[in-house]
Amino acid sequence: MLKIGFLALAFALSPLAQAQTTVSAWGQCGGINYTGSTTCASGSACVYLNDYYYQCIPGATASTPAHSSTITSVSSHTVSSTSSSVVSSSTPSSPPPPSSFGFVTTSGQKFMLNGQEFTVVGENSYWVGLMGYSTANINKAVQDIANAGSTVVRTWGFNEVTPSTQQNYPIYYQSWSGATPTVNTGANGLQNFDQIVASAKANGLRLIVALTNNWSDYGGMDVYVKQILGSANHDLFYTNAQVIAAFKNYVKTFVGRYVNEPTIMAWELSNEPRCAGSTGTTTGTCTTATVTNWISEISAYIKSIDPNHLVAVGDEGFFNEPGNPSYPYQGGEGIDFNVNLNISTIDFGTFHLYPESWGQSSNPSSSVWGSQWISDHATSQKSANKPVIMEEFGVTSDQTDVYKAWFSTVLSSGLSGDLIWQAGSHLSTGDTPQDGYAEYPDGVVYPIIQQHAAALKARG
Repeated sequence: MLKIGFLALAFALSPLAQAQTTVSAWGQCGGINYTGSTTCASGSACVYLNDYYYQCIPGATASTPAHSSTITSVSSHTVSSTSSSVVSSSTPSSPPPPSSFGFVTTSGQKFMLNGQEFTVVGENSYWVGLMGYSTANINKAVQDIANAGSTVVRTWGFNEVTPSTQQNYPIYYQSWSGATPTVNTGANGLQNFDQIVASAKANGLRLIVALTNNWSDYGGMDVYVKQILGSANHDLFYTNAQVIAAFKNYVKTFVGRYVNEPTIMAWELSNEPRCAGSTGTTTGTCTTATVTNWISEISAYIKSIDPNHLVAVGDEGFFNEPGNPSYPYQGGEGIDFNVNLNISTIDFGTFHLYPESWGQSSNPSSSVWGSQWISDHATSQKSANKPVIMEEFGVTSDQTDVYKAWFSTVLSSGLSGDLIWQAGSHLSTGDTPQDGYAEYPDGVVYPIIQQHAAALKARG
């Protein structure tokens, strides 16, 4: 979905935490490239979550981590194995970790985790790693998502900036100087994403991470095309060799950082890929085959550098039925859901559901049309014998009735899972972005989400 209008909010948020003598609860206290204090405030202890991120966890008991010899050799800035505040994340008195840290896999139409079915249900939170939130606020937002009954949260693994836009963003993952991109591995780059991974792990959640955006929000595909080729033709992202090489370089760095991190459930090639993007300009030659060929190439590339994680497209699930009077079915946007689902290096299918934006703007038509959309994708799931999830969905009116109807269809159709757009939280800096879809813990939809999560887990 197109997400705009939240830049002003980023300006109002607190800057990244500075190094301090004593780290407050839930703050970072160590990891590769970390240069701040390793001493936690009273009542907390420094817990290893991954090589890039240690966190001050309230109530943890100091001990020597079992992996201390490895940690000490990683970086001169990593917490010392002799620090009195360092503890193992498996220490019994620490907050309970997720039930398993294995990698999520698939078996037929099911997601699996260590031999047992894994239910994919949760929320989207594109903003959690991009708004410059403090570690405490990141943890609060992730806890709100977990408390909804979620097992998975989907977020952005991209933000492209240029010299003219960099100052607008507290967090960015790649900067461009002319045609030359540089991946930001610093505290306001990938080290910040390490915090998202750490918080998800601490709350028992898995992450689905999109690696670029079809739309101009947070840079996306058009930045590659403009910076490298000086063009507004969006579809060159899928065909130009220089652009593809640049994107692969970014993928290699981002994905390569987390190859061995099971908190990541899956990589997505893009959020909502289409022939056209925010520029509205294309070469005029883009077809469903254009995008399908790109999906095949990039998904195979990710598999070549990361055999541990699942890969999905991140698309809206448009079908390719020329002549169908319903817009999402007629194939004009360059997506052929059924063909793409059968690509061998795509592990599961994704689709979105926004009837108000797609010409079905009134209820009960939104509810009825949406239920049919869900059922049609469940049929594709069965045909391909791969999991399919409704990974974005929303309406801005009659939410309780519509969501109840859609959730009922998810359960009855056998669809593998769903992630609502989008999570909302009340943080110390104010509310997280509200685009008309956000669901806050004190809202009327939140308990419906909780009930559905429980029902989906019980369905198996």
